[in-house]
Amino acid sequence: MTTTIDKLRKLSRNLWWTWHPEVIAIYRDLNPTRWRGTHHNPLAFLEHFEDWELMPRAEEMAIDSRVNYALHRLEEYMESPGLKDLGGPGSLQAQPVAYFSAEFGLHESLPIYSGGLGILAGDHLKSASDLGVPLIGVGLFYFHGYFRQHLDKEGWQQEAYGQSDVDQLPMSRVLDDEGKQVKIAVETRDELLHAQLWRAKVGRCTLLLLDSNVEENSEENRHLTETLYGGDRRMRIRQEMLLGVGGLRALGALGIEPGVLHLNEGHSSFALLEQTRRFMERDGMSWEEARTEVARMTVFTTHTPVEAGHDRFGRELVEEALSPLAARMGKTLDNVMHIGQVRPGSPEEFCMTTLALRSADYANGVSGLHGRVSRKMWQKLWPAHEERQVPIGHITNGVHVPTWIAPSMAKLFEQRIGAEWRERIHEPETWRRIDKLNASELWEAHQLLKSRLVGFARRRIVAQVTRRKEGKMAVADASRVLSTRALTIGFARRFATYKRADLLLDDMDRLARLISDEDRPVQFVFAGKAHPADEPGKGKLQRLFKLSQEEPFKGRIVILEDYDINVARHMVQGVDVWLNTPRRPLEASGTSGMKVVMNGGINLSILDGWWAEGYDGTNGFAIGNKSHHNDPEIQDARDRESLFRILEEEVLPLYFDRSDGGIPLGWVEMMKSSIATLSWRFSANRMVRDYLRQCYLPAACAAQRSGR
Repeated sequence: MTTTIDKLRKLSRNLWWTWHPEVIAIYRDLNPTRWRGTHHNPLAFLEHFEDWELMPRAEEMAIDSRVNYALHRLEEYMESPGLKDLGGPGSLQAQPVAYFSAEFGLHESLPIYSGGLGILAGDHLKSASDLGVPLIGVGLFYFHGYFRQHLDKEGWQQEAYGQSDVDQLPMSRVLDDEGKQVKIAVETRDELLHAQLWRAKVGRCTLLLLDSNVEENSEENRHLTETLYGGDRRMRIRQEMLLGVGGLRALGALGIEPGVLHLNEGHSSFALLEQTRRFMERDGMSWEEARTEVARMTVFTTHTPVEAGHDRFGRELVEEALSPLAARMGKTLDNVMHIGQVRPGSPEEFCMTTLALRSADYANGVSGLHGRVSRKMWQKLWPAHEERQVPIGHITNGVHVPTWIAPSMAKLFEQRIGAEWRERIHEPETWRRIDKLNASELWEAHQLLKSRLVGFARRRIVAQVTRRKEGKMAVADASRVLSTRALTIGFARRFATYKRADLLLDDMDRLARLISDEDRPVQFVFAGKAHPADEPGKGKLQRLFKLSQEEPFKGRIVILEDYDINVARHMVQGVDVWLNTPRRPLEASGTSGMKVVMNGGINLSILDGWWAEGYDGTNGFAIGNKSHHNDPEIQDARDRESLFRILEEEVLPLYFDRSDGGIPLGWVEMMKSSIATLSWRFSANRMVRDYLRQCYLPAACAAQRSGR
């Protein structure tokens, strides 16, 4: 007999539940404290449940019928055909898209992501699933994941690594017909790198993960996939060999022949050399023919607008990693090195992005501005082209709306703009119906979300000061931080120096006046991690921490430790204003501000990345203009003055101008404009459709024409 717990475990094994709040509510309603304590991991949550313990609560909350309904919905979802309005991606059914990424951010309970790149990859998979696009994610399984963060009494970031219990993660070992673990191997000059395979279901899509912790490997190589972005450059190149070469071999071991290779950043670019080798050995192609075929099927997305952000490796490391692969293609190491060099034959290092750009017919930045920046940055690869002719386009990023929208806001949209709004996310007409919401209901819906954020922040701050043993008085103060009445400004992202988290701190008197105004109260919620090796980034975090301990900022500026998907979810759903202050044009796209939109938050941002094309004067606030000064200090001063002025003269007056009923009618009109003009345009649904039209289908058709 199948028990309710068995059914819940079945639901837990497909990450479809992560974007269906009615399923999440089942786990939470069974035991809210335990649910929170297991980091919202349903398999860990169910681990110690017995049927006798479940029954009383299940009857009270009608759990059994809710579970049956959820399973029925999942089965319907898996069986439905998906995309119809493009005629269906039939040419991809036999040969799907293989989507390579070094990280995937799907949910906080599966810690194989560090930040925006991984969250984007996770949202891409979810939207491909919703649309029915045949796509398989390929990544690495990090046993220790990315680091957990806490701040010491002085505010300095401390890093610690957890340990995953694979039996409590929503993935399973890939087994062959005889029930044995499927493994692959990648040759280096001195040894074989081995990896076992894990499979996770993401709705209709599959995520395939490689894990080097197998007995065939040396002790050193067993640690290759232990942590995300850990170790030295030798470890990095070997990780990228496993991801690219190993990832393609993993697909082959499962009998999967991809029709399109989509590389999400350059970490997986070695896959292109492996695919070249396969064409040469399997189909008897020449080097030139094979490289042409690989280019026809390859989509490359670059995310990095600064030179230092692109992986580069010296000749010795490349020789150690790639010499066997080069030999199998009948080429010298120099032949391979030249593909990764801007000036072939020069002493420069091998660049993974150069390899990808030289080997892909479809290359794009992640916003309109980033496309222009990338064409300028990489024009050197096409010296005969004018900058505008460089073959790098752009597909602006988007976010998976069902994942990031608050359930209460989604229900309001369903009531007012139509039950089918999720199926029509990408259509502007869907969001024009936002005018049907009256001001009071939209305002109150957002106020409830802000109250939820304040409660969450208080619990987190109490836990933080308790861990630091700051005493009973500090705990009491922590339980009272923030106010539901104050304008709440959120800032959460990686604490890289160019993101300028401390931009306002260089005019402390003006900031103190702003935050001390009792008639128009303002408060800030910060979150974010600095890379373990980024001492200047850690310094900015420590500076903010020190400020948050001093009057008049205490209780009005708070820092939430250990930024992850859970913290991000509460913040993007609950803030009034999302602050983004990168030094233009160093923000390739940014997606955190997109998540705020459908929850009623307003963006206050530098005109960089996505905001440069999203801002229209009615749907948020722009800091500065589209120019930038070559002297960073002068630009910082200009942007700081612009930010203070906008807060003082535009944001605060509009937010606190209330009707007789206490509603800021002008502010709510801006909320509506933001939702109507941005939700469809910056959804991952629209993004994946763009990839399908502009890249996947043309690449698949080109392959068919070539007879492959």
